[in-house]
Amino acid sequence: MAGVRLDKPWQDLTAEAVGRLAGELGVYHLGDTEGRMLRIGYAGGRTLFGLRSELAAALARGEAARFRTEVTAQYLSRYEELLMVHVADHGRLPPGNAADGRRRLGRLSPG
Repeated sequence: MAGVRLDKPWQDLTAEAVGRLAGELGVYHLGDTEGRMLRIGYAGGRTLFGLRSELAAALARGEAARFRTEVTAQYLSRYEELLMVHVADHGRLPPGNAADGRRRLGRLSPG
């Protein structure tokens, strides 16, 4: 499943880094200082300034230390795919997505 992972390098979640982001649609990972996944999220069509807004909110909440993003117009399907990859790898959702456990996810087939 290597091709479906979001494996860009982590960036520090700072006001400067968030300020450099464009207001684009996409998905993101939030992580701790060790690179452990805390939450998977998306910036959709109803997000005022896209990824920038979502990550600015995460920064304001003190939710994470690092992040990585992927710009995509297919944000909902990509979001669900990233959740499925995480469950396949770790047997559970990231801690910040635990409430999403009620959401019915498919399963990835071994490639």
